[in-house]
Amino acid sequence: MLSTKIGVLGAGVTGGRVVEHLRTLGHENILVCDSILARAQRLASLHSSSGSRVVAVSKEELFECAVVVLAYGEPHAPFAQQLIQRGISIVSLSDSVSDCMNLVALDVKAKEHNAIVIVGAASSPGVTGLLLRSMTSRFDTIDEAHVALHGTGGPDCARQHHHALSGQSIGWHDNEWLRRPSGSGRELCWFPEPVGAYDCYRAELPDPVLLKKAMPELERITARVSATRRDRFTARLPMLAPPHAEGGMGAVRIEVRGNRAGSRIVEIAGIAERIAQLAGVVSAVSAHAVVTNMIEVRGARVLGEEGLPNTELLNMVLASGVRLHQFVGA
Repeated sequence: MLSTKIGVLGAGVTGGRVVEHLRTLGHENILVCDSILARAQRLASLHSSSGSRVVAVSKEELFECAVVVLAYGEPHAPFAQQLIQRGISIVSLSDSVSDCMNLVALDVKAKEHNAIVIVGAASSPGVTGLLLRSMTSRFDTIDEAHVALHGTGGPDCARQHHHALSGQSIGWHDNEWLRRPSGSGRELCWFPEPVGAYDCYRAELPDPVLLKKAMPELERITARVSATRRDRFTARLPMLAPPHAEGGMGAVRIEVRGNRAGSRIVEIAGIAERIAQLAGVVSAVSAHAVVTNMIEVRGARVLGEEGLPNTELLNMVLASGVRLHQFVGA
């Protein structure tokens, strides 16, 4: 059993999945904090046992931890900066473009304080970086990566998904960043069963920024989310109904294009899973890797980046019961 203190800030749907998987990985000293104390107490009581210590704490008590998982709505960067100044490492599940860029900008400060910041350790971004890196061995060169996401986790994730369809998408195209209206660029994307095919549209997602950091050689990167006609038309309005406590079955896929033996090759990898469950597993595995020194390089890092134990991390994610689906074509 592992007794190093790990903090989880956010006791919602995704935070609950983080705690659950940390327990599965053998961690017995977990501090849970939430803006609603009763929610943190419920989560702690659910996972406490004679062999483990899961307790609800105040925000200040998280400064006792070796690593803190940030599993709440944006922004993460302001509190992350406070943690870094005390030498505490961070795993962030933020999927906001501006927030992720602010976290990446903490690289120098993290190195100064001997801390690690894992940015975008969720489903998309997060597992997309691990899948991208795992596919490199099947190509001679890779130059394109295209991400698509279906579904949401908890309420904060649903609100961010709603916002992403109202902003501007960011894409990397032939050595320059392009901004285009979210909700444009319809593309039919096939996700692993039981999800199937959905129309997907450009959205304000951080994947292109983080995947470019992970693999600078990429020449084209895009990110899309599934959306209905109603989603697109109401994206610039307040949400018409409160988000569900947890979305249904979701999925993420990444399409990679490159060359092998003189031929143009396309491969697709995807995962069908509840988004909160997938994000919780990825972030818990990342936190576990930090406290067990699997990840040693300091500074702001993204999953899939060279120098991280990406193969081991992906194997740990898959060992949790997550199933990987692949399509290979030419």
